Amino acid sequence: MKSLYSRIVVTMLVVILSSSLLGFFFANIYYQIKLKPFNDEKTAKIAQEVQQFYQSNRAISLKEYLENVGELGYELYLTDGKDQSSYFGGAFRKKDLPNKTVQQVLAGETYHGIDTFDTGIFITGFFDNDVRNTIGVPVKADGEQLALFIRQDPEQQFGELRIFFAMILVFTSIISILFVLISGRYIVKPVVKLTNATKKIRRGNYDVALEVRRKDEIGQLADSFAKMASELEKSEAARQEFVANVSHELQSPLTSMQGFARLLGSGTLTEKEQKEYLTVLSEETTRLSSLTKQLLTLASLDQESELRKKEPVQLAKQWRQLIQMTEWSWREKELTINLELADINYSGDAELLYQVWSNLLNNAIKYTPQGGDIQVRLYEETTNVFVEVWNSGAGISKEDMAKIFERFYKASQSRTREEGSSGLGLSICKKIITLHHGEISVESNTEKGTSFIVRLPKN
Repeated sequence: MKSLYSRIVVTMLVVILSSSLLGFFFANIYYQIKLKPFNDEKTAKIAQEVQQFYQSNRAISLKEYLENVGELGYELYLTDGKDQSSYFGGAFRKKDLPNKTVQQVLAGETYHGIDTFDTGIFITGFFDNDVRNTIGVPVKADGEQLALFIRQDPEQQFGELRIFFAMILVFTSIISILFVLISGRYIVKPVVKLTNATKKIRRGNYDVALEVRRKDEIGQLADSFAKMASELEKSEAARQEFVANVSHELQSPLTSMQGFARLLGSGTLTEKEQKEYLTVLSEETTRLSSLTKQLLTLASLDQESELRKKEPVQLAKQWRQLIQMTEWSWREKELTINLELADINYSGDAELLYQVWSNLLNNAIKYTPQGGDIQVRLYEETTNVFVEVWNSGAGISKEDMAKIFERFYKASQSRTREEGSSGLGLSICKKIITLHHGEISVESNTEKGTSFIVRLPKN
């Protein structure tokens, strides 16, 4: 399996090679369309100037003159179309010239071989050292008609420049490859760190430090990964704490039940003690049953991201029914309950909402002292429905309010084992309200009591 580093390096090298080939391809197209006609015209003017200069200075020798021209950086071919041919300046690599072309020039025509020279797509004709890739003009010397073919000698005129460009190409290629290797390593390095961090997390080690100071997509990925690792660590800690709390909450009633069962089986208890211990066993069984039901409810709610059902709910009717169902408990403590219930129809899960109201009211009854007050307000505003449950209890400290919705959390004074609290009721309430896209909050004061406020959006 190829590594990401090798893939990046190979990809970059392919891009460099492909772009070079495409660049040469388009440059050659530009040469064929623009530069070749321009080069043909320029060389034709030079050939005509050579022709005219000799015609106006017949006193000089044609061969000596052409030798001087050749030394200036040109390749020349002089022929009478029969047996006499001479080359001046640089040597042509290909010397096959059609006799038809020679005869046309001898007849007085100008041969534009540079413009008509056929080259391949990846061949730049300017450097093709072929006698056909020339300009041909007629020249008359000593009463004889001759054909002169001329072109610039790129080897002589651009020899050093070609070497210079070749060196530029070589050094550019070497430096490009080195930069590809280095930059590829730079790109892959944070990915390697992410891979190693993933392996650590897989082994249960969430303490991963990713020192990736980049603002690009990889930097954002590393930042998101670090945040994910932190959240996973918190989630794992919460899971372990949850398991420990569940174990403790289950162990407590089971230990009590086991102890009382042994005492009852010992045969040493009086009838009165037996009745008392049986009552305790019944209470512990009820407590254990309630705890398991709440755990199952939480487990079920944790699997949900949206409500499974929505139906019209008459909230005021639910509250009246709940007050009636709990009448025995609040009358036993001689509590006064004040109701301000607006006639509101809400769309939600009736069963889950009833569970929220039941938890809030039972908590209020449980933590309100003998002869205290409870007030329930149900009202609506433009976009929200509000439910406020207030009781005149001792209040909750600021430290406890910050954690009161956490699972298994019990405030030291208000949530004692004697009062039968498992620490799951408010967690269940918050989860249900969240599924309804609402919020639940608490306000408490040692002098003014405690108020739980539920906000439910109408839409």
